[in-house]
Amino acid sequence: MALPTQIDARLTALGVRRDDVEERFVRGAGPGGQKINKTSSTVWLRHGPTGVEVRCQRERSQAANRELAWTELCAKLEERQRAERARQTDEREQGRRRNRQKSRGQKIRMIQSKKHRAGIKARRGRPETD
Repeated sequence: MALPTQIDARLTALGVRRDDVEERFVRGAGPGGQKINKTSSTVWLRHGPTGVEVRCQRERSQAANRELAWTELCAKLEERQRAERARQTDEREQGRRRNRQKSRGQKIRMIQSKKHRAGIKARRGRPETD
């Protein structure tokens, strides 16, 4: 069955092949009586390389659930990519901050702190030896 063009476009932008996604139609569960328990209107998708799973049973129609499931899978994969990019940016920023030069004010404060600590240590007495 063909997917809507916007979902195909999102999958292409994510670099996801439809062959990597396992699609199954399973029987529903939960409230809804006999109708939900007899028909295979629930759609279950699993993206193999990432292990992301989606299960959709919101509508009575299998076609509507299928479209919703694919949309939800795209959203999850996009969020996963966004989080990975954010993590890489954070790592890059941490490295940049760690390696940058200290400002003039920071250097002055550091030297004052060292002098203060040295003064405290100098006031300590040496142990007397008899």
